[in-house]
Amino acid sequence: MKRIKKVPHFIGNGLLNTAEGIGKAGYLLFQTVYWIGRGFVDWKNTVAQMVEVGWMSFPVIALTSFFTGMVLALQSGQSFKNVFNEPVFIGTVVGFSLVKELGPVLTSIVISGRVGASIAAELGTMKVTEQLDALYTLGTNPVRYLAVPRFIACVTMVPMLSIMSNIIGIFGGLLVSVYKWGIPSTIYWDDIFNFMDVGDFFHGVIKSFIFAAFIVITSIHKGFECEGGAEGVGKATTSAVMISMVMILVSDYFLTYLLVLLRIG
Repeated sequence: MKRIKKVPHFIGNGLLNTAEGIGKAGYLLFQTVYWIGRGFVDWKNTVAQMVEVGWMSFPVIALTSFFTGMVLALQSGQSFKNVFNEPVFIGTVVGFSLVKELGPVLTSIVISGRVGASIAAELGTMKVTEQLDALYTLGTNPVRYLAVPRFIACVTMVPMLSIMSNIIGIFGGLLVSVYKWGIPSTIYWDDIFNFMDVGDFFHGVIKSFIFAAFIVITSIHKGFECEGGAEGVGKATTSAVMISMVMILVSDYFLTYLLVLLRIG
């Protein structure tokens, strides 16, 4: 009778730690939604977080989306010119690529690198300096005071930033289409509006909403679970950004598959 080989300890411990982390993050999400449902929201702090997430992130997102739209128009125009001898349907390619995929994904990745890292570092510093314990001592729930404003800010502002990213990227593609390929702006806009409908718009908005929830819950969880002083804060920040980006890219496929099944976009 063959002996069954034991699973290496590092694999077993890794699976257990992963399951534990998912459980804690899920419970954190439940607590956050619970406090929001109860109406216990610090709106002053929430508005401040909205400004931090939305307004302060807008310049880098605008720059990223603008040049992404320009690159899409340049590449698609060259490809169509090689195949059809004419740069056709550039507006369609740029519009669909940005609205359904690149807008939500790139916006969320930028937010995870800027806002997610900031949240994890800030809350991680509060954890290692025992400020979270002080809140408990004063009778203040850290989830209600710290997590709820950041959660509302992210799930509100990331979809809005994604919509603005789409608009700016489409205008970037318009400039290349007009001045590089000589396509009239009316044809560019017709290529977009003749083939795109409301479902395509909501396809990207729904994705950005879910990506925002992934980012903020992961970052808050890593901050709350941080330990080990300054080194621990650095590890928590890096882990929060890495996990957020991986979750965005992996979940993008499954969300796309689900939304297509539901005929949203």
